[in-house]
Amino acid sequence: MKVIKKPSSLQEITEFLRLTGKRIGFVPTMGALHEGHVSLLLNSSDLCDITIASVFVNPIQFTEETDLEKYPRDFKRDYFICQKANVDYIFYPSVDDMYGENYLTEVKVKELSDKYEGEFRPGHFTGVASVVLKLLNIVKPHVAFFGQKDAQQCTVIKKMVTDLNLDTEIIVCDTVRESDGLAKSSRNVFLDETERSNAAVLYKALELGGDLILGGKYNNSQDVSSQMYHFIKSQVPSAEIQYIAITDNKLLDEIKDLNNFEGKVLVSLAVKFNGVRLIDNILLTKKGILNHVT
Repeated sequence: MKVIKKPSSLQEITEFLRLTGKRIGFVPTMGALHEGHVSLLLNSSDLCDITIASVFVNPIQFTEETDLEKYPRDFKRDYFICQKANVDYIFYPSVDDMYGENYLTEVKVKELSDKYEGEFRPGHFTGVASVVLKLLNIVKPHVAFFGQKDAQQCTVIKKMVTDLNLDTEIIVCDTVRESDGLAKSSRNVFLDETERSNAAVLYKALELGGDLILGGKYNNSQDVSSQMYHFIKSQVPSAEIQYIAITDNKLLDEIKDLNNFEGKVLVSLAVKFNGVRLIDNILLTKKGILNHVT
């Protein structure tokens, strides 16, 4: 496994790999790797000849300077995890490598970037789309892997790739969870013991929402959201609920007629536990919750 720091160096490598017929898989990360990232890396290793992981804490997607400063960083640990997960190359650029002097360009996926997560983190998805486009241009992968936990991010990236005719397939992999359903996240390290226990309410609330939708008793998504809201507050009164959304999985439009909707339903939420902000979601069809944890 090799560590590449310069974009031009990686471009030379990936150009050669493409010319020799290698299928390139790419997993963009900000480091602080956990089992969710490992799942993405192993999926890439299974489906591609070459796996490239990036480790880059992208400053332009943070809406608060304090969040950027305290984001966990441990490259030696990330290196070891990548090595065990069959990664061939780690792209580990500096901020100057990615955003040189007088950098002026940004990419925005309109509408999708401004709702839900975008409402509470204005500018976040512009930062995400901009860095992902840069990374895809540098790596030129055949396939890029993202986690379902960041559902809105996946939707934004897929729309960008489609709209800009990028030659990369986007594969969204299942959320990896703890035994109590809590989604694996780099932010979980900021939870103390009580907050960690309380955070398990997120998946329980999502299950409740899924069951209410599948039961057919509630046709209005707002009624389901209200039930989920009251459930969370009854279990963890101190929880700060930012949003609960019930949408389609393509453009994140609210589903108003649940009983007659065809396709996948995305139930998502964002909740703070003593300042630690966590997001999660589930997907369901009329047959049930997809990849349900029991």
